[in-house]
Amino acid sequence: MRQTPPFSVDIDAHADLAVSKAEFADTLSHLAATVCVASAGKGADSLGRTVTATFSLSANPPSIVVSIKADSPLAMRIASEQGFSLAMLAEGQELIADAFAGKIEASKRYLVGIWADWPSGRPRLLGAAAALDCVLSTAVEVGDHMLFVGTIVATETSTHAGPLIWSRRRYQSLDRTRALPAQPSNGHATFNPGKPAP
Repeated sequence: MRQTPPFSVDIDAHADLAVSKAEFADTLSHLAATVCVASAGKGADSLGRTVTATFSLSANPPSIVVSIKADSPLAMRIASEQGFSLAMLAEGQELIADAFAGKIEASKRYLVGIWADWPSGRPRLLGAAAALDCVLSTAVEVGDHMLFVGTIVATETSTHAGPLIWSRRRYQSLDRTRALPAQPSNGHATFNPGKPAP
């Protein structure tokens, strides 16, 4: 694996123009995201944290990004272990999300839910909507967070579990009773601000 040292990006250039932290939090609470647990380490030395700041990066090679507080023990463990695993939580796994969000001390979090190991030894949550294991490709320090880019080396998905969603400061589920209108045949959505959506 090609090793590249972490590098940093300065995002303070326009800090004086930024909205307040409260306005940021209120606005971004409308951004819906799958609740995940990011983990690193093996066995009793595993560390994990609930995260929603994660996104797919590339299919070539298959890669994902997860954002972790830079000065946290988990960030240090990901860097030292050169990898992380990610569990995309399913509806009904709210207690796991709460545990890894800090409602249970770090040493007891893996007692909540049923956990196994990936071949790498990193934690693998059973019953998750999806789970994956990653080797660390690179890390970028942005503000007070580290963006860890992982190359996905193993996955496990569920055919029946819906993802647990975090939006507007609470857990939510996908509403499968409402279907959105089909896209036009050219693949591009049309938007007419003068007319309400059907």
